[in-house]
Amino acid sequence: MAHKKELHGRQVPCQLCPLRKQKVFRPFTPKELAFVMSFKSGEVALKAGEPLFLEGNSCANLYTVLSGLAFRYKLLPDGRRQILNYCMPGDFLGLQGSVMLEMQHSVEALSDMVLCVFQREGLWRLFESHAGLSFDVTWLAARSEQLLDQQLLSVGRRSAKERCAHLLLHLADRVSEVGLSRKRDTIRIPITQQHVADTLGLSLVHTNRTLGRLIRSRAIRWREQEFEILDRDQLVELAGGDDAIPGAVRPLL
Repeated sequence: MAHKKELHGRQVPCQLCPLRKQKVFRPFTPKELAFVMSFKSGEVALKAGEPLFLEGNSCANLYTVLSGLAFRYKLLPDGRRQILNYCMPGDFLGLQGSVMLEMQHSVEALSDMVLCVFQREGLWRLFESHAGLSFDVTWLAARSEQLLDQQLLSVGRRSAKERCAHLLLHLADRVSEVGLSRKRDTIRIPITQQHVADTLGLSLVHTNRTLGRLIRSRAIRWREQEFEILDRDQLVELAGGDDAIPGAVRPLL
């Protein structure tokens, strides 16, 4: 497990959490806020490229992403990587280890990150005393399952062009909903074509050609660490629909 730098003297109080200003997150009741303040034990920082979890390891903590981006992935013995999904501010990480006793996937920082830390044993107090927060944890687990359903559909049945269209729409919507982009369809995140290839189960060459087709059809503009959606309707048609639900509210722990 990589060294995670504990942060002292700069912890963000839960009642002043900048994420709570985002309309996408539901507000706490006073009792829920008091519990989460007691549940949180600190903050840690990760540099881009450092792992938060490694598959097969156990961890005493759970995390909420306060800032920065990460991705979940699994490796085959020969080093081939499958990216499962991307972690954004507000995402709750490590729940799987509470049930399976060890992590079944790895998580790596895509950018520099700050994460809120929660002691795993506090999760049982949450289930015992706070029905609303318990539902929130269940919702987050169900949402993770929903994202993996779409990922399986892409890798199993969508064409390469359809896969790219769906992924770019998904990333644009998720980045926008947590306030990381000033314009909904201009997305600046440190994602490369290799990340796209490893997410979609394509070779790097095939990924490059597929993105080139989307560029030539004027659906997107692509640069390393930035892409812009120029024709959302074209991508939605390719992807088979738009997963975004305008005005949807979700939990934040």
